[in-house]
Amino acid sequence: MRSATVNAALRSWLPWTDRQGRFSQLRGATFALLLVPALMLLYAAWMHQLGSKPWTEAIHQTGTWAVRFLIATLAVSPFRRLFDWGKLIGIRRMLGLAVLAYVLGHLTLYCIDMAFNWGLIVSEIAKRFYLTIGFVALLGLVALGVTSTDGMIRRLGGKWQKLHNLVYPIAVLGLVHFALQSKIDVTQAVLMSGLFVLLMLYRGLYRWKLTISIPVLIGAALFAGLATAVIETTWYALTSGVSARLVFEANADILTYPEFASVRPAHWVALAGLVVALVHGLRARTSRPPRRARQPATA
Repeated sequence: MRSATVNAALRSWLPWTDRQGRFSQLRGATFALLLVPALMLLYAAWMHQLGSKPWTEAIHQTGTWAVRFLIATLAVSPFRRLFDWGKLIGIRRMLGLAVLAYVLGHLTLYCIDMAFNWGLIVSEIAKRFYLTIGFVALLGLVALGVTSTDGMIRRLGGKWQKLHNLVYPIAVLGLVHFALQSKIDVTQAVLMSGLFVLLMLYRGLYRWKLTISIPVLIGAALFAGLATAVIETTWYALTSGVSARLVFEANADILTYPEFASVRPAHWVALAGLVVALVHGLRARTSRPPRRARQPATA
């Protein structure tokens, strides 16, 4: 009897099972997808495909995936409401812990690249702004990860939500760190920033108790796309001296792309928002109960 209870408790801790210890397709698929970037990186390292600076490339890849998974984590709550998909909340903790794992891997690879010269590592973090804010974001993620257990939720009570609301400023620090370390090409950083803006708009719609409709979601998509274009334009104008007008014109032109890879981040963000609006509309239509046939009037 006791062994059965222990086995059930252990099964509930497995990432691909639900709280009752049963296999969950959603959790299993999510866990497998979270492992893919790490496995691809290990394969590329094994096959010597990381270029002339393999440690630097590995550092950048783990950091990039950490930001992507952070955006995915922030998407869980609004998507759960928009798509009326309650089970989606079950993968939020797993996504958050994956962000922490990739960030810790990011830091570990950086320490390896610095030959574990702790004096040099500390001095670099202290004097380089983008490393400083990245390290602060890492400390914040560690705090969120440590307090993500059910026991800590009960122990902290109402303070738990206030603590975990820090994920938003942590995300901003992570995005700024991402952009600063990207140096010349900030396409990925701008894309993630635009998606962050879009997700914050979704949260705002629910906080302001606005009616969620397809026109409202389309407006949010277009506004987020415009905000992304402004972010990219401002960044290049302030950091590289590139003409703000030229960058904004590149974002305004949606018909003359020479190749698929040249699509601007602003357009990807707007397209993502439009897809969300479409899926929300289809989901609402299919889940709407059929109208009852009118009963004939009795004499």
